[in-house]
Amino acid sequence: MTSLTPPPTLSVRVTDSARLLKLKQMFLSKFGSDPKFYVRAPGRVNLIGEHIDYCGYAVLPMAIEQDILAAVEPVKNDVICLANTNPQYLDFTTSTNSIQIDKTKPLWHNYFLCGLKGIQDHFNFNKPTGMNCLVDGTVPPSSGLSSSSALVCCAGLITLTSNGMALSKVELAEACAKSERYIGTEGGGMDQSISFLGEEGTAKLIEFSPLRASDVKLPPGAVFVIANSCVEMNKAATSHFNIRVMECRLATKLIAKRRGLDWKSLSKLGDVQGKLGLSLQEMQAVVEEIFHREPYSVEEICGALGITIDELRATILSQNTQDVSFFKLYQRAKHVYSEAQRVLDFKEVCDEAPADAVQRLGALMSQSHESCKNMYECSCPEVDQLVNTCLQSGAIGSRLTGAGWGGCTVSMVPAGHQDAFIAKVQDAYYKDGSLALLKNNIFATKPASGALVLLEAANN
Repeated sequence: MTSLTPPPTLSVRVTDSARLLKLKQMFLSKFGSDPKFYVRAPGRVNLIGEHIDYCGYAVLPMAIEQDILAAVEPVKNDVICLANTNPQYLDFTTSTNSIQIDKTKPLWHNYFLCGLKGIQDHFNFNKPTGMNCLVDGTVPPSSGLSSSSALVCCAGLITLTSNGMALSKVELAEACAKSERYIGTEGGGMDQSISFLGEEGTAKLIEFSPLRASDVKLPPGAVFVIANSCVEMNKAATSHFNIRVMECRLATKLIAKRRGLDWKSLSKLGDVQGKLGLSLQEMQAVVEEIFHREPYSVEEICGALGITIDELRATILSQNTQDVSFFKLYQRAKHVYSEAQRVLDFKEVCDEAPADAVQRLGALMSQSHESCKNMYECSCPEVDQLVNTCLQSGAIGSRLTGAGWGGCTVSMVPAGHQDAFIAKVQDAYYKDGSLALLKNNIFATKPASGALVLLEAANN
């Protein structure tokens, strides 16, 4: 099984790649020596299944061609020197003896340190080797295409390779998913999983506990186009994301309490469904029965669980949700159970490939966006406008992708019509940008390969 093997190591001629050659030349100029190897980790687009991975449910992403690429030279001292080809990301130097990750400032180097520390913790070794590292990224930052997780994964694979260690793709994905929480993001593991498990030509159904991935063959009659709303949102920079995680956790505990389960041991909506042995449709009926639609106050939640506010804060809430006064439980649980069903429906349509597959998949994508917008409230006016523009420009289905509150949309467009579609969206949404900017903000993509190590082949 490919997911149980390590990420591949490929031999490449650097002179055959303008990007690799430029990176090598910049590395030599920066550090005075040649890199010993390169690591690539892709971003991803989630086709359907938003905000449900951390609830224990399967998601359906694909790795994209845009990636994080790094040139690396392990060194014999204890100094880690990080640099970025983008001058807005400042150089950073630290000792391997004192790695500190600042949760209050989600700066680019902190994501690298997350990946490094994830490998360090997995093997429980005290002192990773020093390194010089130059990072180059083509994933638009804070766009919902997982640039931060791709950097974490890239750093994890760099640390593994620099220290002469090996892990399978699954083990790497799990280690990097855990390590990103060092920066305060309570994610579920989708981004890291697809970055390692992605394969060229196929999307993936990613399932959790245990982590596994299966191929999903997308219909040949459609192309997926990503469009950036140009509203940036960094998950670690606000509490929006973690509040949603906490709302799902609280909804889990209230359902479990009402159904006589050991609510203290359950934290995911998927787990409580498993304990009750009900279908996703039946769980939606449970949500309608148990929850009122008005927000729940902290006092009401504590009363329902029979605990104090201090106990709630100490045992359930994350650090940056301690002072939240109200939580929407009905809306969040309803979204999660309905979205989990849409993922299964999407895969079933892909597997069965009926004549109207593209139309059915498009409808599921649009339903997903409506739920993200109205039930999970993770969209924003600009993203909603972009979704509407995409639908009016010929998309069969369109939705936000990634955490939301900005970032990108993904649209399903009839094959052969993507150029006309892109031109229409450019004209309608990107009126003020330069042509170069437009090219970076809307593009067709296809399933790409996962993370790998590149070694420079000797020139003959």
